[in-house]
Amino acid sequence: MTVKLSRDGVVATLTLDRPEVKNALDQTMWEGLREGIAEVARDDGIRVLVVTGAGGDFCAGADLSGAREGEHPLARMDWIGQIAASLHELPKPSIAKVDGVAVGAGWNLALGCDLVVATPSARFSQIFAKRALSLDFGGSWLLPKLVGLQQAKRLALLAEMIDATEAERLGLVTWIKPPEEIDAFVAAKAAELAALPPVAVSQTKRLLHDGADATMREALDNEGRAQTINFATADVPEAFNAFLTKTTAVYTGQWAVK
Repeated sequence: MTVKLSRDGVVATLTLDRPEVKNALDQTMWEGLREGIAEVARDDGIRVLVVTGAGGDFCAGADLSGAREGEHPLARMDWIGQIAASLHELPKPSIAKVDGVAVGAGWNLALGCDLVVATPSARFSQIFAKRALSLDFGGSWLLPKLVGLQQAKRLALLAEMIDATEAERLGLVTWIKPPEEIDAFVAAKAAELAALPPVAVSQTKRLLHDGADATMREALDNEGRAQTINFATADVPEAFNAFLTKTTAVYTGQWAVK
């Protein structure tokens, strides 16, 4: 298995495990990603997804030698694009844990997660132009929204390699942590996210995604629908009770309308 799905309670981890090629994504790994994300999406017992790479690197991008014989390139890109969409639309928070290289589709895999934690030695590149290719795996949508159009053009057209400090400055890395601290830090953040009310977290994530392309009026309408769903769960009275009694709320996401 070159993509491994493991669980620690309510936190699932997808590990890219092909370290001899810096976890470059071949056909088997693409399929493993697709299946792993789908499993996390449908398992109500999983609250948070962590995506990482084995062997000191995150992902060197797509293995261009891995296309299926006779497959039309457009069909292949459509299939890969569906994997990117499934990560973006995952109704649970996700964290990319990045060490070493994250380039091309590998970097966009990390950017497709909600939060990115990197070591100081992490390096990032939208390598596509240096391979006579254009952006894929959602990079053309993600980059302008995260860094603005001008910086997105810089990263995409020049395909330069940037370090973790520069990526953090641009808003492409959420936190930088030393190698000896990153595992514990990510585990703590995952546990923090997992303890939150799952329906409200899912609604908030979707609102932020939709709001990026919505008018103010559309965003307000979306917020109204989401809040109505939240009020129908057991988590809202649980949160108010915990506030009043100064206790710790335990959230289940259960529907409470009778």
